[in-house]
Amino acid sequence: MSTETALKDLPKVDPTLKGQLEGFTPDKLKKTDTEEKTILPSKEDVEAEKKEKAHLQAVEGFNAANLKHASTKEKIVLPAKEDIETERTHQSIFQGVTGFNKANMRHAETQEKVALPAKEDIETEKTHQSIFQGVTGFDKSQMRHAETEEKVALPAKEDIQTEKAHQGIFQRVLSYDRSELKQTETAEKNVLPSKEDIEKEKGQQALFQGIEGFNQSNLKKTETQEKNPLPTKEIIEQEKNA
Repeated sequence: MSTETALKDLPKVDPTLKGQLEGFTPDKLKKTDTEEKTILPSKEDVEAEKKEKAHLQAVEGFNAANLKHASTKEKIVLPAKEDIETERTHQSIFQGVTGFNKANMRHAETQEKVALPAKEDIETEKTHQSIFQGVTGFDKSQMRHAETEEKVALPAKEDIQTEKAHQGIFQRVLSYDRSELKQTETAEKNVLPSKEDIEKEKGQQALFQGIEGFNQSNLKKTETQEKNPLPTKEIIEQEKNA
């Protein structure tokens, strides 16, 4: 098969465009002047280039024979006595935790209890609410302007003596010689609760059960009255004098 394309299969050129191309002459072109621009480096670029070349020449011409031989010494830092004692304590605690026998633990049931507020708590909350409303609704225009005086209070003689005593105790603690301490063995004791603690716990359990089993239908409906207590004459005088 021939790889040449037949004349009839070639793309057709637009007659208008073909006419413009055939009638084109170079004398219709306009003359233009080409300007070649050479951008010179600035003073800073020249200085930077000089420094870079000087640095490279110094690196390339460096004489390795001027180097001095140095030996590397490895130092092993031993732990202090306090670090060893701390590590032993951590190891003993870790061994005690990992070797703990869970079979010695007793099963306990978790009880969720909802504690209702007491009558005193409700009254206190009402008082707080009334005070808060009185403060937020207070008219600041009734207040008088007062100048604040800053006073520098020097410590009293007793405070200075107490501070000196504390400093002496602190210095004696820091300079204490631990070598005078005697070794002691720690004995772990399982302290059982006393009879009074057991009775107290029973009383609390009975109180909680009474609160949980309380029948709210026995409560009587009451109307809450909000009161905004105004300051008395004595309080206003004290505020002015302060």
